[in-house]
Amino acid sequence: MKVIRPYQPLLLRFVHGLTTLFLILAMITAYWTYDVYDGRWGQIPLPKFEEIEGIHGTFGLWTLLIFPTLVFYAFHQGRKRLIQRNTLANLTHISQKGWSYHLHRVINTLMLISLTFAVFTGKMMDEKWLPNGELNHVWYLGHLLSWVIMFISLAFHLLVSAKVGGLPFLFSMFNWFYTPQDSPLRWANNLKSYGQNVNFSWVKLWWRRTFWIKWLELLVWVSLVAAWILAMVKEA
Repeated sequence: MKVIRPYQPLLLRFVHGLTTLFLILAMITAYWTYDVYDGRWGQIPLPKFEEIEGIHGTFGLWTLLIFPTLVFYAFHQGRKRLIQRNTLANLTHISQKGWSYHLHRVINTLMLISLTFAVFTGKMMDEKWLPNGELNHVWYLGHLLSWVIMFISLAFHLLVSAKVGGLPFLFSMFNWFYTPQDSPLRWANNLKSYGQNVNFSWVKLWWRRTFWIKWLELLVWVSLVAAWILAMVKEA
């Protein structure tokens, strides 16, 4: 009997992989930074490496730079992996077949929201707060909260993904095989064609068919743009 292996689009694997790598490194260094400068809610005996805050900021910046590509993919080519019109209603029927797929869509959507919250609060922080012992700023506390939410969201994301497709599904995100139609050589032309099709009619169709999730997409984009603008104003 032939075994059918899950296949993920190469662009999704590439963007998802980079975002995941930078995010995990940012989360590890975030806790290390908390351990060095704060530790009010528990500590691990980690080395007192004060430069870790700058390293965390670098990983956070890399996450922020690659994240918009994932956002665009998720809300368009990958929109079927996010909350649908009937998702919340189907979550009330735990015993029905396919319930875990609906939960998977909720977790995917929650990941986008929590990561947006994390990069926004991180961008609002001042690098001098922690070295100066200023630990009660709202943006710093919000960034700590975002770490907890991201940790929980990532754990559920892995668990539910394993439930939906098992280990083959998880490993498919790290498989470098791709079909000729999915070749990176086609990405430039595909992006060009996609851009040519974006017009008023496309926007009108998008507005009609995406129900309330369009507001979530707008909120994410506004948050990312605002993070850059407010950070530049703050530095100025």
